Amino acid sequence: MKSDKTKDEELPAIPEIDKVIHEPARLDIMAYLFVVDSADFLFLQRQTGLTWGNLSSHISKLETAGYVEVKKEFLDKKPHTTLQLTNKGRTAFEKYRQSMIQIFNKLPKHMRQHH
Repeated sequence: MKSDKTKDEELPAIPEIDKVIHEPARLDIMAYLFVVDSADFLFLQRQTGLTWGNLSSHISKLETAGYVEVKKEFLDKKPHTTLQLTNKGRTAFEKYRQSMIQIFNKLPKHMRQHH
């Protein structure tokens, strides 16, 4: 049987990817928060299309990782939740973004044909 090149020879090493951010819903949340100073819960819910429960669950994971700060207050006797990236979250998102750019830049421009 003909020996093929190993995977290491064909593709460059893939940088470590932050799995907390990489999940699509959390990536959406992080991306929105990256470009604003802060956002309220309802804004993020409308932008992401997530249900209240799903958004709340993902925000909890981001908060546990230290990436998001959650501020809860009352405005006109109604609960109001504001979110913003922490410095750690901003740094982690930038690192994630750079890792993804590296991955895509290292891929070949065209698919190779198998014979």
